[in-house]
Amino acid sequence: MNSQARATQRHQLTPLALCIALAMPAGAWAQTQNADKADSTLPAVGVKATKQRDTTEGTGSYTTTGKTKTATPLGLSLRDTPQSVSVVTRQRIEDQSMLTVTDAVNNVTGVSVNQYETNRGQFTARGFKINTLMIDGVPTTWEQPWSSGEILTSLAPYDRVEMVRGSTGLTTGAGDPSAAINLVRKRANSKTLQGTVETDVGSWNQRRVMGDLQAPLNEAQTVRGRVVAEHTERDSWVDGLHNQSQTLYATLEADLGPHTLLSTGLTHQTHDTDGPMWGGLPVWYSDGSRTHWDRSKSTAADWTRWDTDHDSYFVTLDHRFANDWKVKASYNQSDRRADSYLLYLMGAPNAGTGLGMFTWPGSYKVSTKQEDMALQASGPFQLLGRSHELALGYTHSRQDFRARSRAAAGGAAPNFNTWDGSYAEPAWGPLSYYGNGRVTQEAVYGAARLSLSDPLKLILGARWTNYERKGDDYQATPAYKMKFEREFTPYAGIVYDLNDTYSAYASYTDIFQPQQKRDVDGNYLDPIVGTSTEVGVKGEFLEGRVNASAAVFRIQQDKLAQATGSFVTGTTAETAYRASEGATSEGFELDVSGELAPGWNASAGYSQFKAKDASGKDVNSIYPRKLLRLFTTYRLPGAWNALTLGGGVNWEGATYTNAQNPLGVVQKIDQNSYALVNLMARYDFSPQLSAQLNVHNVFDKTYYGMFDAYSQFTYGAPRSATLSLKYKF
Repeated sequence: MNSQARATQRHQLTPLALCIALAMPAGAWAQTQNADKADSTLPAVGVKATKQRDTTEGTGSYTTTGKTKTATPLGLSLRDTPQSVSVVTRQRIEDQSMLTVTDAVNNVTGVSVNQYETNRGQFTARGFKINTLMIDGVPTTWEQPWSSGEILTSLAPYDRVEMVRGSTGLTTGAGDPSAAINLVRKRANSKTLQGTVETDVGSWNQRRVMGDLQAPLNEAQTVRGRVVAEHTERDSWVDGLHNQSQTLYATLEADLGPHTLLSTGLTHQTHDTDGPMWGGLPVWYSDGSRTHWDRSKSTAADWTRWDTDHDSYFVTLDHRFANDWKVKASYNQSDRRADSYLLYLMGAPNAGTGLGMFTWPGSYKVSTKQEDMALQASGPFQLLGRSHELALGYTHSRQDFRARSRAAAGGAAPNFNTWDGSYAEPAWGPLSYYGNGRVTQEAVYGAARLSLSDPLKLILGARWTNYERKGDDYQATPAYKMKFEREFTPYAGIVYDLNDTYSAYASYTDIFQPQQKRDVDGNYLDPIVGTSTEVGVKGEFLEGRVNASAAVFRIQQDKLAQATGSFVTGTTAETAYRASEGATSEGFELDVSGELAPGWNASAGYSQFKAKDASGKDVNSIYPRKLLRLFTTYRLPGAWNALTLGGGVNWEGATYTNAQNPLGVVQKIDQNSYALVNLMARYDFSPQLSAQLNVHNVFDKTYYGMFDAYSQFTYGAPRSATLSLKYKF
């Protein structure tokens, strides 16, 4: 059944009803609804079936009735996908004043950001890193030490953000068994002239202006265009930090025939930062005691800068045949560049004099170019008297990385207690070689959704990948090269419709991740093998306007590199590693989003897990084990219906790491659990003009991100406010 066929509920879903619904056995909810109808003295209110959409803008919804392809190449609704999926819709992006992908990640069930620097951070889920950022389903992997602005990506060009938790090896190939983040572009699908202009002002001298214009380009409306432009500037609570970014997105859609669509476009984003921190604030004083800095404290010098830019181009051709089979061919090219002049402060200062730290200037110019080509065919087929779905495809991608550096001399740092960034810029040497790398992936895949009976669907899939990674850097001896042919990635999922409202599901998938670690004999270790199993229940209420899920999961990583304590043979500095049985993460997640009643939107989720290594010790303990994400808005009724009020809370459980202080004693560095409360209010002066106020971290909670490798930390943002004015036409 599709979501329209399942939609039988017509009553408003109150929070109490939602909790009861999730707890009821199969069929009980439908019986309760029938009893309510019989007893109700209110007149029946009919609601039209919600049409499935491939965009979320204009719906005003916190969920989607459309289909996603982030977990599998099959177009499946949220309820039909046998994995945990969260969608940050365009309405949520606007209500919560989300500007970057980091803002979205920080507001999704089971996902968090460890922001250990001003310009770098690590996305995490279920205890492991997320290094896969997809754009329209095309995986773009990056290594966060060589950040080129990925976590600062603007959301202006995107309709929504989809996040699938667990392994996504069927769609991404090499990666981590944590989650995948998919940014879905806005489309040029309007056949009338329409647009939006926004302007924002806010804390720390924030200024932003954004324009979004779309229109048909010919009289027949078969060619349509869209342009989105954004400019943002802001200082910071961090001394000397200033950010400026520009985004331009242009796309074109052309109906080449009744069943053929050509889409093409480009995105250009720049992000220029003055005064970025490289590393964080020191945790220890030289006597082993803990430091206590102002949240505005910075280790940056007044000449430091980190500039990034990103250009991407895409073209896609879709054709639908008379038998409902579809063919899609696509080409994507992405170029990321970064140029930085940074200052790293190492060591622990004396509590009284502030002396004892050392400077390490670093300047790097890096570039990453990626090309992707894909061909996919999908559609229905008949077998044993039943209709099923099949998707087949081929992908090829190549990513080239290049890094160069400029040398400069460091020295003793002045009194850090009074540090204000006035430290002389060193004399930089010429650009010189630092490292190169190339990753090539080629894969064929197939996935089938088999209808075993009306309520029971079985999803089977497999991916065969040829993977090659090679390169070198100034430390590599010799250059590395790893090649894996016909790497097999299976996928299996089953979905059973308990009734018109609930489905039970189970899924299994795995993924592999090559690693640049060598054993004692100098051989590179085999790839990390990750597996993910998940069992859960999903509910779809109010004709698809509300989606809810409850899931239990288990992730295991095998062949994870573990240090041996000795060196690779023939070297005097390269640590040797061995492959271990790795780490295991087990936990559960609860998630609900959508329109609970007319004018009332909500998104809420809670997640919890335990992650242990082979010996039973905590792994990645700086990633929060418990997360609560909640945000809701309500449009007042009657004479006050021009006013919408909203608010929410992001709560994170305690985290910690063990680090050696300057006296050689291993101590625990911990971050207690904390909650960030956010509020919003919007007033519609007319259908075209509105004003909105957002206040983040209302109670000015102090919190920080940890950099466990170097005993450093970075404070999170204090209380801030943004006032925006929007005009639609």
